[in-house]
Amino acid sequence: MNNRYSLEGKLILVTGAGTGIGQGIALEAARLGADVVLSYAHSAQGAQEAAEEIRGMGRRALAIGADLSKVAECIRLVDEAAAFLGGLDGLVNNAGLTLTMGFLDVTEEHFNRIYNLNIRGEFFCSQQAVRYMVQRGQALCAQFPDNPWAGGSIVNVSSVHGFVGCAGHSVYAGTKGAINAFTRELAIELCPLHIRANVLAPGSIEVESYFKSIPEYNRAFGDSLVPWGRIGLPSDCGHIAAFMLSDAAEFMTGHVLYFDGGLTAKMALPFQPSDSER
Repeated sequence: MNNRYSLEGKLILVTGAGTGIGQGIALEAARLGADVVLSYAHSAQGAQEAAEEIRGMGRRALAIGADLSKVAECIRLVDEAAAFLGGLDGLVNNAGLTLTMGFLDVTEEHFNRIYNLNIRGEFFCSQQAVRYMVQRGQALCAQFPDNPWAGGSIVNVSSVHGFVGCAGHSVYAGTKGAINAFTRELAIELCPLHIRANVLAPGSIEVESYFKSIPEYNRAFGDSLVPWGRIGLPSDCGHIAAFMLSDAAEFMTGHVLYFDGGLTAKMALPFQPSDSER
C-alpha cells in the first residue's frame, strides 16, 4: 500500500519561503519527497539557501522573487513555478505582512499595503494555481484510473489573530479573518474539481522577526507565552502543512486548523477565580 503521508512526486509552490514558516514548510515538503518552488520578496538569500538545501536532498527546487501585492506578479509567479515543476499539485500561500498599530493611527496606505498582500495575493495566486491543478489532476486520473480523487491542495496560512482579539492588530486580524472565510468558500467551489482548500492558522511561532522587533526576546520568554510550555517553530508548521498537502488529508477541505499549543483554547482572564466561582 502506498504511503499516503508521503509527498513523493508532488509539485509544490510555497510563497514567502525565504524565511520563517514558509521556509520550514518548503524544507519539510522536500524531505517528504516533493519538488518545490520557493517565492520570496525581500529574503532572496534565505530562499536561495533553502533551495540549495532541497537540491541537496535530491529534489528539484527553484527560488523566484515576486511582489505578491500585485496581481500580475501573482500570475507570473504561478506560471513560472508550474513551468519549472511541470505542473502543480500543491500551493501554500504563506506570504504576508504583520502590522501592529493602534486603530486610530492606521492610514489608507497601511491598510492597502497589508490587505493587498495578505488577502489579494492569496486570492490571485490560488486562482492561477487552480488552472494548473485541474490539468495536473486530469493527467493523474488518466494515468492512475484507480485513484479518482487525484487533484490539488491549497493551504492558506492565516493566524490565531483571525479568531482572537489582540490590541494593535485591527488591520492584520481583518486580513486573517478574510483568509479564513475565503478559504471555506473556495473549498466548496473546488470540490467538484477535487481540489482541497484549508487554512493553517499558527499561534506563536518563533521566526527571525521576533528577534528584530522584540530586542529582549529569547527562547525562554517565547516558551512562557504558550500554554503547552514551548513556543512553536517553523519546522512544526512544516510537519502539519505537509500532512495537509498529502493524500492522507484527502477528505479534509474547508477547515481552519488552529496550530497554537493551546493558545486559542485558553481563557484570558486577569484573575484566578475562587473555588466558589468555578
